[in-house]
Amino acid sequence: MSPRSATRARAGDEVLARLRGEVRTGCDDRPGVYRMHAAGGEVVYVGKSKRLRTRLLSYFRASFPRDKSARIVREAARIDWEYTPSEFAALLLEMRLIKRFRPRLNVAMKRDDRHFAFIKVTRGPAPKLLVVRAASDDAAAYYGPFQGAQRLDDALRELNDVLGLRDCALDRRVYFADQGELFQIARTPGCIRHEVRKCLGPCVGGCSAAQYGSRLAVARAFLEGADDGPLDTLRREMEASSTRLEFERAAVLRDKLQRLEELRTQFVRLRFGIEALTFLYHVAGHDGDDRVYLVRRGRVRAERPAPRDAAQRGALEALALEMLGNAPRESAQLPAHEIDELLLISSWFHRFPREMARTERVAAPA
Repeated sequence: MSPRSATRARAGDEVLARLRGEVRTGCDDRPGVYRMHAAGGEVVYVGKSKRLRTRLLSYFRASFPRDKSARIVREAARIDWEYTPSEFAALLLEMRLIKRFRPRLNVAMKRDDRHFAFIKVTRGPAPKLLVVRAASDDAAAYYGPFQGAQRLDDALRELNDVLGLRDCALDRRVYFADQGELFQIARTPGCIRHEVRKCLGPCVGGCSAAQYGSRLAVARAFLEGADDGPLDTLRREMEASSTRLEFERAAVLRDKLQRLEELRTQFVRLRFGIEALTFLYHVAGHDGDDRVYLVRRGRVRAERPAPRDAAQRGALEALALEMLGNAPRESAQLPAHEIDELLLISSWFHRFPREMARTERVAAPA
């Protein structure tokens, strides 16, 4: 080891010794969230634990450089922490801090989304439908979650074909038919899907902006569960092919119809699961700091201390009725900034099903 490397190693050991001492003397073994800061102040890692002191001290027992924990703590010049009433509260705060700081050592958001996919409606003059694994655009619309990205992609292709929505690259220029001065230029590139009547052709002047928007509205209504038009179209085509004794084509259309019906079935089932995540959730807290979370469709809408007398209980019931009991039916569209919380809460009750016994449904008065 060179003298310079040895000097750096000693300095690093001194930092680790200082951080270890600060944790030992200043951190309690209770639920909370911690942040690792680099020398310049950057938050490089955010974590949580139901036993904060134990978790932080485990970093200093890790073997460098193989252990991930050792690599993380070697990046830190400062560690701070924040106590929370419970592990559930720590989980929520960790998620929000990761979204806020986007620490580079939190390689992926700590959420159970590996098996889920979403349908994204892109922005722009001729929006398209995409299958994505995570929400990355706060201004876009998302539907889901769905299980099985490949099956979802197959079903979405059928939906695009039935309605004539584009599936070309996002950077493909759009020329609508009502852009008269561009029409001749727009016709030159050609569009295979438009030629075989599977796309309205917004990139080649094949439709107006209003016509494309109308088809997109049908797609969104289908994803909302409010319009079975795409299913009806395929069913009519299948029956007509069968009547003409075109059995091979009828079989192809039957398979297309089945894929869209499976998409609808899964969406209804998962939407029902999301709607079921509407309740008051009573969580026991550290040293009696109990909390009640008002959860609607898998997202925390409010948090209150657990009521200790009749007056506080009445105030909580009134708030719950206002926020949960009387709320109108919401759109199936998911705001991007709420997807992480939905997946987190869904995962929490999947991991700890007995926690459902701490929930309380809210019903509007008859």
